[in-house]
Amino acid sequence: MSDLLTMQAIAGLVPVGSRVLDLGCGDGALLAYLQAQRGCSGYGIEIDDANVLACVGKGVNVIQLNLDEGLATFDDASFDVVLQIDTLQHLRNTEIMLRETARVGRIGIVAFPNFGHWPNRLSVLGGRMPVTRRLPYQWYDTPNIRVGTHTDFAVLAERNGLKIQDSFGLHEGRVVRWMPNLRASTAVFRFTR
Repeated sequence: MSDLLTMQAIAGLVPVGSRVLDLGCGDGALLAYLQAQRGCSGYGIEIDDANVLACVGKGVNVIQLNLDEGLATFDDASFDVVLQIDTLQHLRNTEIMLRETARVGRIGIVAFPNFGHWPNRLSVLGGRMPVTRRLPYQWYDTPNIRVGTHTDFAVLAERNGLKIQDSFGLHEGRVVRWMPNLRASTAVFRFTR
């Protein structure tokens, strides 16, 4: 997720000057944007060698780490904001990582492909797994371990004692607040402990 409108929408949730930890930071585009536009500092966590090199090339501090191993190397509240943008659906230990996000950061921000988006529902109703811009893989070749909806995350947050401060959807860079579970291809949440 690196188009400019999407980065601007996510960045709007991050307070200016925050110390940020970006879990699964990819090529570092979002963290580089936050540094340049919001005066943020921090680190990206990434496992892929090519993405780690891309982060270094953008001047983004990056730590190569497998998120399935957790965040035990970080102290409580050591960051103002912890981001999980297009990361949650790839993790085996989703609930543990959400609690760790809330432990390590004062604010957690999560965004993921919204499986409840109406075209996805139509595909499933027609007997096919959806293949869209946000879910571009065939069912047999996807890196996604799970799928989730805007509504699913609200339940998951409540079950893990997280307080949702803001939630909305994104679709083609536009913020969707009315019926985001049905009308948005991406679910976005800002939460605290």
